[in-house]
Amino acid sequence: MGLRGSVVLLLLLAAPHARSLLLPDVDECADGTDDCHPDAICQNTPKLYKCTCKLGYSGEGKTCKDIDECDNDFNGGCVHECFNIPGNYRCTCYDGFMLAHDGHNCLDMDECMFNNGGCQHICVNTVGSYECRCKEGFFLSDNQHTCIHRSEEGMNCMNKDHGCAHICRETPKGGVACECRPGFEMAKNQRDCILTCIHGNGGCQHTCEDADDGPICGCHPKYIMQLDGKTCLVREETMVEISESNATGGTDVDKRVKRRLLMETCAVNNGGCDRTCKDTSTGVHCSCPVGFTLQLDGKTCKDIDECQANNGGCHHFCKNTVGSFDCSCKKGFKLLTDERSCQDIDECSFERTCDHTCINHPGTFECSCNKGYTLYGFTHCGDINECSINNGGCQQTCMNTLGDYECQCHSNQKLHWNKKDCVEGSLPDMSPKVLLRCTKSGGSDACILSCPSDVHVISDIQEAYTLTCGSSSRPKKKQQSTNESTWLDTSAIKISVTFKLNEGKCSLKKTEMFQEGLQQIISEKHNSVTESFYYVNLTCSSGKKVHGDFNRLAAAKEMFITADFELETNQKEVTDVCDLRCARKRTEKRLRKTIRTLRKAINKEQFHVRLSGIDHEVVRKSLKLSDSPEFCSLGQVRVENRCVSCSVGRYYDGEQDLCVLCPNGTYQDEEGQITCEPCPSPHNPGNQNLAGACSISECGDQCSPGEYSTDGFKPCLPCSRGTYQPETGRTSCFSCGGGLTTRYNGASLFHDCETKVQCSPGHFYNTTTHRCIRCATGTYQPEFGQNYCISCPGNTTTDFDGSTNITQCKNRHCGGELGDFTGYIESPNYPGDYPANMECTWSINPPPKRRILIVVPEIFLPIEDECGDYLVMRKSSSSNSVTTYETCQTYERPIAFTSRSKKLWIQFKSNEGNSAKGFQVPYVTYDEDYQELIEDIVRDGRLYASENHQEILKDKKLIKALFDVLAHPQNYFKYTAQESREMFPRSFIRLLRSKVSRFLRPYK
Repeated sequence: MGLRGSVVLLLLLAAPHARSLLLPDVDECADGTDDCHPDAICQNTPKLYKCTCKLGYSGEGKTCKDIDECDNDFNGGCVHECFNIPGNYRCTCYDGFMLAHDGHNCLDMDECMFNNGGCQHICVNTVGSYECRCKEGFFLSDNQHTCIHRSEEGMNCMNKDHGCAHICRETPKGGVACECRPGFEMAKNQRDCILTCIHGNGGCQHTCEDADDGPICGCHPKYIMQLDGKTCLVREETMVEISESNATGGTDVDKRVKRRLLMETCAVNNGGCDRTCKDTSTGVHCSCPVGFTLQLDGKTCKDIDECQANNGGCHHFCKNTVGSFDCSCKKGFKLLTDERSCQDIDECSFERTCDHTCINHPGTFECSCNKGYTLYGFTHCGDINECSINNGGCQQTCMNTLGDYECQCHSNQKLHWNKKDCVEGSLPDMSPKVLLRCTKSGGSDACILSCPSDVHVISDIQEAYTLTCGSSSRPKKKQQSTNESTWLDTSAIKISVTFKLNEGKCSLKKTEMFQEGLQQIISEKHNSVTESFYYVNLTCSSGKKVHGDFNRLAAAKEMFITADFELETNQKEVTDVCDLRCARKRTEKRLRKTIRTLRKAINKEQFHVRLSGIDHEVVRKSLKLSDSPEFCSLGQVRVENRCVSCSVGRYYDGEQDLCVLCPNGTYQDEEGQITCEPCPSPHNPGNQNLAGACSISECGDQCSPGEYSTDGFKPCLPCSRGTYQPETGRTSCFSCGGGLTTRYNGASLFHDCETKVQCSPGHFYNTTTHRCIRCATGTYQPEFGQNYCISCPGNTTTDFDGSTNITQCKNRHCGGELGDFTGYIESPNYPGDYPANMECTWSINPPPKRRILIVVPEIFLPIEDECGDYLVMRKSSSSNSVTTYETCQTYERPIAFTSRSKKLWIQFKSNEGNSAKGFQVPYVTYDEDYQELIEDIVRDGRLYASENHQEILKDKKLIKALFDVLAHPQNYFKYTAQESREMFPRSFIRLLRSKVSRFLRPYK
């Protein structure tokens, strides 16, 4: 081994302590073999290791105990609340305050900066809170946000002299009793209210103590009181002197606090950090919360403007706030629960959006009306009085009907094919167009109804339809005592009959079966009966649906077929021995026999309808489960899983299951029809150049506007001087009247008549006086130089005469639906402008032990009229009764409030001045046991501070869900947590969760 090796070995054996100088050191801290406390720092040493408790903990290192920095006379340096956390502490502020950058002080939050604090009139910020105030002549309502007009009469709660500082209640004996708002105590005089520390920390910035005369404010030892006695200012000294007299007997806690106050530690001025401070072995480490970024000094936090990068992730609008940002949406969109995305509001899914048809568009919607109706008030449909527009174009008499109109002719004349002119013709010749032929062959009855033209189909629901053939006669308004009138009364025969089947379904489809049999029906002379009608109405309605798998139809029961027949007595049967009444009885007897045969044919499925030469079955008794589980109505086809009616100019072809263009020589001016009407040109049926005619005017060779002929077809003559014709296919021209002439032959408009004055819109030219007359109330005229005014649609009228636009036609009905649990009121003509000089009253009388909650999403009243239009809600019609709400201005911010009385009398009144959109106000009645909860919610300013919260109060679907729960609290449990998150933003849920869950689910 040698001498050197032996010496080394001897040294190691002789000096064990020298072994550590030669062997490599083991780092127990790195190996995790130390026994330091988890809240201690392990420091490796040459011999072993050392344990030292982390800052914020006390002990020798093997055991460490958290120091409660808040448990001392300085409250951890926090001016409001101090919360101890493992190894550290955190300061928080009371409601109405926000944490200062030093992490310890609390500063007042100005609630009036956000949407005026939700106040209707004036918002006044106070230390730790805010209050709403009213303008002169108004006082604050119980909801602490809206204002009510004072009364000058009587000693009651509506009078300015009632003396109550806050809330006034009327007593049963007719006096008044005062109450204070939450956070105030009643003074000894039972009128004034004394502020307590509960409300806004008593107006104190730091500490608050209640005294008999009100709160006494104090400051943290690091601060001194300012002259106002409420706010505090930091002392000039940078460190707090800790006097020995305040020591806690030299405990370890106070020693540790002293030591940390004398070095850079999070316990002193938050370590100099703006926000979060953390003590580490190398000193303090500052960090910033989400929404802030740490600056180069390592101490200061600067707000991040999230809207600068990708619009903050917002779909539409981004608004930066301190430490965060808010997303909002364009009008017509709503913010989704992720509080980023915007979704189009489907207004068509709301109740009562449009009277007839609603079409949703991104950000808006559009209402349209059925044929014969026009739009007014943006969403409502009213019948068009076509007769007020140039007499409907009728040559003689015009009769308006709902959704349509009809031209009528004088005696001994009949209506032309254009349905407007009258031509000479014998009245008894009603030109029957519909034939019913029944025959008995081989012991079986079969019938076919032939409709060559004038076919109309209505099929709005599945398994039902109405088919009309020909034109129905209408009774004359006036009957004269002539033989002809007697003939009119006795010659027309109308009969209605209903056929009942125990099973089957309505089916008006093309059929290829029994073609030979059908031909036999038509051609066979013996054993057959034939009746001619000028009008037949055939209605088929199937029985109830039985829902099974895949929603397939089971056997339908009690199917009904109703047939209305109109015909004329056969004049050939009138003889010297059998007068018209006798002939009528014979016709009726023959018709009853035909109906008996028809009944048998229907029961045997041997009844068919021939429409424009194509045969259709009327009913199918045998149902097959293999049939398509979903049906479209008659005249409709399925397009992308929805039923669409065949458009005008087309008809439904059952064999191809397609909408087909009307062939050349035909037209169709209505949707959802199964045939096309032949063009009324007997000599040239194919004068059209193209298929798919949408109206009779597209049939070829008709006289153009400014022309006429005896039959409406070419060759035509121009209208002579003094006459005009605005339509095609007419047999005459209209006279200008009053001896007026036209500038040339072939005039097509009344404009062409040389009137003495040119009338402006809102007037019509009177051809008798040759003056312009203002359109009467209830009529309007938007054009220059017309000789008529147009009647307002439906039940609408105008505020004054001389109206120039249909928008001036308004419904004067006071709208709304009043129910025991939920309902709404709305101004007349809403959402159009309400009429002038209106007065509407509503009364809400809830069931016993229920109170009323009102939500006003928005209200539009003109402010130019000096409160000429107003809405008021009070206990009764008396002006001195307790008033809950009153306004005469426009407020687009929503407000919710509870009624001050158990029932409400509501009045809306408008003057003759300006008008506006008005209002639609929903309400709900709730159990009075929940009064405290409801008032706690609606009086919370946070409900109105956020724009997103305001949109919730305007969202009809969300309000309906909220009212559903308020009216019936047990329905709260039918909304799962997932559904709630999908319906409401997180901020709104956080606002209500503690209130609602604590009240409705106290044991969970």
